[in-house]
Amino acid sequence: MTTTAAALCEWLDGRDPRDQAEPFTFVIDVEGCLRLAPRRSEHVALAGGRAVLSAGEMAFGHNGTSWFVVGVSNHSTGYRPDAKSWPAVAAALDRIGIEHPGDFTTKIVFRVCPGCGQLNIIHEDNYVCAVCDGYLAR
Repeated sequence: MTTTAAALCEWLDGRDPRDQAEPFTFVIDVEGCLRLAPRRSEHVALAGGRAVLSAGEMAFGHNGTSWFVVGVSNHSTGYRPDAKSWPAVAAALDRIGIEHPGDFTTKIVFRVCPGCGQLNIIHEDNYVCAVCDGYLAR
């Protein structure tokens, strides 16, 4: 759990450079705290199976003295957070004093097909199931 900018910087500085080069898995827990793990980690495992306020992927940049968020998405197939969960992300980052872009830089829209039960990520406003061609709710 990341509770200060110094703790976040220390954690990021300690990551393998290969992990630093790609987005990290994140969740905002129900207490509003940021939790991070390498991208290969599952959101549900990171949250200990508990409910979250938001989840996705977060990329960081470094300006020589501090870290800041350069990209953030709500891409979590485990939790499927709505893009409206951004305020929880912003509040967690603001509380620890980390600069961020002000909104998700990539917004994912999730839909579960009522016909076959398949989870779909909506691309180019195409609300059709990729498996059975059934129509998905807008």
